[in-house]
Amino acid sequence: MAIPRQRRAAIFFLCLFLSAAAFMAATTSLAYGQAEESSTVTSDTNGAPSAPLQKSTDSSGFFHRFAKAYLDDWKGTADDPDLPRRGYPAPVSSPPFPFSDWPYGGSPVIGAPDTSGGPLMSAIYSGEHGKAWEDSRIKIYGWINGGFNVSTSDKHYGNAPAAYYIQPNSLQLDQAALYVERMPDTLQNDHFDWGFRLTQLYGLDYRFTTAKGYFSQQLLTNNNKSGYDPVMAYVDLYWGQVADGMNIRIGRYISLPDIEAQLAPDNYTYSHSILYTYDAYTQTGINVTTRLNNHWMFQVGLSAGNDVAPWVGEPNAKPTFNACVGYTWKMGSDNLYVCDNSTNSGKYAYNNLQAYYVTWYHKINSSWHTDTESWYMWEKNVPNANNPMATPLLITGANGAICASTSDVTCYAPEWAIVNYVVKEFSTRDYLTIRNEYFNDIVGQRTGYKTQYSEHLIGWGHWIGTTVLIRPELRFEHAYNNPAYNLGTKKSQLVFASDVIFHF
Repeated sequence: MAIPRQRRAAIFFLCLFLSAAAFMAATTSLAYGQAEESSTVTSDTNGAPSAPLQKSTDSSGFFHRFAKAYLDDWKGTADDPDLPRRGYPAPVSSPPFPFSDWPYGGSPVIGAPDTSGGPLMSAIYSGEHGKAWEDSRIKIYGWINGGFNVSTSDKHYGNAPAAYYIQPNSLQLDQAALYVERMPDTLQNDHFDWGFRLTQLYGLDYRFTTAKGYFSQQLLTNNNKSGYDPVMAYVDLYWGQVADGMNIRIGRYISLPDIEAQLAPDNYTYSHSILYTYDAYTQTGINVTTRLNNHWMFQVGLSAGNDVAPWVGEPNAKPTFNACVGYTWKMGSDNLYVCDNSTNSGKYAYNNLQAYYVTWYHKINSSWHTDTESWYMWEKNVPNANNPMATPLLITGANGAICASTSDVTCYAPEWAIVNYVVKEFSTRDYLTIRNEYFNDIVGQRTGYKTQYSEHLIGWGHWIGTTVLIRPELRFEHAYNNPAYNLGTKKSQLVFASDVIFHF
């Protein structure tokens, strides 16, 4: 008898959780015998709730401690340590927001405290071998994220290019995510330290995170609605004594720029802007991040390209350069982040975007802030979707372009976009998000439709403790030149949606 997809998702996540439990049991024994004393807390701000360190041992069972961690969190009685940091004070608060420091990819935020963890780690820290776990600095945590939408579109995957909820009028499991990580200690700037992260994801959202060569047959061959993706797998090598801290990341990591991110807790809203939906997601390579002082941060890297594994080979995988610079001023209230995210030959291949970004973060006052991002992207020698002679040149999963003339076999395919967030904090439990954007898919290579778009959203975020986040939103968008919604039958679309993120 065939197992329903929803039940397969639940079984898959249960297997992940049991695997993590087995890993914990094995690692606890190792950590208990070999752990070294650590005098600092590590850093990486990723929207996950903080995990207070429990100094006393609770002799009750693991599941009792696990449940108690949730109850303490929801009642507001969990410990909230005042974590140290280096440099400017954090510009915003997390929660309610998905980050406290203006975000950049390819590295932990150098000098910022670690807020990762959750009830699972709280239960472990308060157990028999809690001190050993704390000293090992290995954390296991994650979340389950599900949501629904009500849309004026009704065809299969008809909400696109809105994302990630592409299926109209539906309820779905968006993400079941599991992290295993150790963060390097970037609060210090006098010695070497190291870290790693392994991230497993299952759900509808794999359709957007998938990179060619990483179990990509689920999407590119089978077009499965839901699937699995190992979104991140990297090591961090941190030298505190170089400049004001230098981190080298090696492996598969999230693409460097963007206000938004693939993982649900790292975003203000349930849905994503069109700008974010159609840019690069992950890269596999090496990235060096150097903090010079409170003002300046530089990054340089080399990867196999956007959303492609190195072993895929030409023409899709090729040496790709990236470089970014960040400048922070007004005691951390303002940050400008400029990125050359991917530069190579620029020839048409799987997601071979040549992409250049500018992002500005600005704190208006104690409760309001705004984020603005713009990019320009292009590929050359893109096959003409309107010329049958170009059909053999098309690559699965990579759109052709709607060139100016049907006689053209290939053409240049550019696009540009800009998005602005205005965000208001009402309390540590509640915030308001207003998003407006413009996206110009000049020859239709990214969305499949040659048109300009605008999108407007108002959303609310409400926390229950620091472990449950509910995000209702209302979104209206319009395609100006050609119908692009409901599989190319509508120019406009209105969607009401909401999701819930349950951290563990």
